[in-house]
Amino acid sequence: MKKYFGIFIGLFFSSTIFAQVNLAEKKVEPIVATKVVVEEVLGLKETEYDFGKIPQGKAVTHIFEVFNFGSTPFKLENVQASCGCTTPDWNKEETILPGKSSLITVGFNAGAEGVFQKPITLTYNSGKNKVITIKGEVWKTPTTSAPLNESILELK
Repeated sequence: MKKYFGIFIGLFFSSTIFAQVNLAEKKVEPIVATKVVVEEVLGLKETEYDFGKIPQGKAVTHIFEVFNFGSTPFKLENVQASCGCTTPDWNKEETILPGKSSLITVGFNAGAEGVFQKPITLTYNSGKNKVITIKGEVWKTPTTSAPLNESILELK
């Protein structure tokens, strides 16, 4: 064990001396460290909302909250839905200050039966984008009213 320890110490000191000699012989340029900070400005409490099953013909809405996690104010330049059945509403004039939030109300008109998934694109800070999504399933409502229950009449 002592033999291995001695070899290790010898290698350590010789590499240290060799490293010092090499540094002394070469011109050493200082390393300038640059710190790259990728700052995500726009944050969302949720990026997707599931309405679940909704009846055909019923309009539904959901509110998404947008946060400014950056150090400078920004505006939502545009909020664009993928089709006419989805309507986003937001304060187009509001500047969202650092640490503050704003609301986007997304409405969906459940006209067509079936499963749906609709993306809504948020544009901010001169062209940066984030996508939020609404989804669910529209079930077909009956075209006629429910039949009269005769037993109810007997109870009266």
